[in-house]
Amino acid sequence: MILENPGILISFLFYLVLMLLIGWYFYNRTNNLSDYILGGRGLNTWVASLSAQASDMSGWLLLGLPGFAYLAGMESIWMTAGLALGTYLNWKFIAARLRKYTEIAGNSITLPVYFENRFKMKTPLIRIISAIFILAFFLIYTASGFVAGAKLFNTVFGIQYHYALLTGMFVIISYTFLGGFMAVSWTDFFQGTLIFIAILVVPVLTFRALSVQGESLGMLSNELPGYFNIFKTASGEKLSVISIISLAAWGLGYFGQPHILSRFMAIKSQKQIRPARFIAMVWVIMCLAGALLIGMTGRAYIDRLLDKTASETIFMLLVNELVHPLFSGFLLAAILAAIMSTADSQLLVASSAVTEDLYRLIFRRKVQDKELVWISRFVVLVIAIIACIIGMNPDSSVLELVAYAWAGFGATFGPIILLSLFWNRMTGSGALAGMAVGGLTVLFWKQFSGGLFDIYEIVPGFLFSVVIIIFVSLLDKQPSPDVLREFSHVTTNI
Repeated sequence: MILENPGILISFLFYLVLMLLIGWYFYNRTNNLSDYILGGRGLNTWVASLSAQASDMSGWLLLGLPGFAYLAGMESIWMTAGLALGTYLNWKFIAARLRKYTEIAGNSITLPVYFENRFKMKTPLIRIISAIFILAFFLIYTASGFVAGAKLFNTVFGIQYHYALLTGMFVIISYTFLGGFMAVSWTDFFQGTLIFIAILVVPVLTFRALSVQGESLGMLSNELPGYFNIFKTASGEKLSVISIISLAAWGLGYFGQPHILSRFMAIKSQKQIRPARFIAMVWVIMCLAGALLIGMTGRAYIDRLLDKTASETIFMLLVNELVHPLFSGFLLAAILAAIMSTADSQLLVASSAVTEDLYRLIFRRKVQDKELVWISRFVVLVIAIIACIIGMNPDSSVLELVAYAWAGFGATFGPIILLSLFWNRMTGSGALAGMAVGGLTVLFWKQFSGGLFDIYEIVPGFLFSVVIIIFVSLLDKQPSPDVLREFSHVTTNI
């Protein structure tokens, strides 16, 4: 749709100015790299929970997932169930241990530093390799956010796609560049609140509109016999076991997402994790349900069939048709909030990997913190530009880009995080081998097709990584007494 009411523009501008003011506020309170990367471990319960989930979901929550539900119907329930379960398990079993372990293990402020300190490794190899994987997959992930932003500005304001891509990039990097982790976390808190409101309001309005027209979701059953059957595709074909596993396996990805795990590392104390988990689960379940309803009610309300790419604009189309222009700008800003809340976190974590785990490690070990902060800001800019180039194709699918990066992180780091927190026999060599196998499996799995190879690449990547970690660790010599003593200290009273 082309912008027809200045109220939408005013809403967007108000929202963007607020985000930039937050960035400027924390710019004046960033004194060292720990402040910029991890906020001095000072997140409170609400900010930690909502920023973790807002940075998790990204633009695909309001674009990719409703678009998938629009086309696939109840088949999409397997993906949402996997995501909800993965969120719970991550908060339940990973959050407290990771918070405690990263502080005890040399006050590690990034995952690569944690890996090196956890295994007392004498070489920086694990930090370098993990930093390279983080950078590679975040370029893809950040590109998905920029593509989502481009679709938003293109649809709402009629801006040509490539100019819209640049506009979204500029908005996101501005406050990330300035304020670092605390700016990102506080903007994510406000953005998570806005997303929550929007994703619940739109399906309610769509149900009401269908009721006024005397129509219901049931009419889709005539056209699409399998639309409301979780074991069938929308067209009525039986859903394969591999398809179900692939969709549910999205939940595995949570254990390896650096931008989510960093929130666990930054929360003020372990005591705040339990209430934060409750808040996070309410937010996630409600938002996932809202996203499915937006797609499925949108299919009933929008009588023209949208293709794979256009279906990702269903939220925007419903807002345009059902919401008064005075309020539609705020609901559409929720898409920008979802995009920004993830892209900013990804830029920051990727920047920390380059700065802390490559620049300081390889080039300047005795560098001052002030210089590192400015190097981090410069890296944010460079990564954003490269991600923008990746997203230049206007036919790019937000969900497909997210799926690829999500699998990459889940398979590369998920098994290492899990086993490092729960298995004292794991060794640094096992971690290195698992990281390489998991990451490379995801990168190469897409080269195959047909039969068994149709499975989502996170499944083989995750399983192969677990197997190789256990195998190599058992072949390796026992961890040192220091490593075992530290593990015992961390796992006591958790």
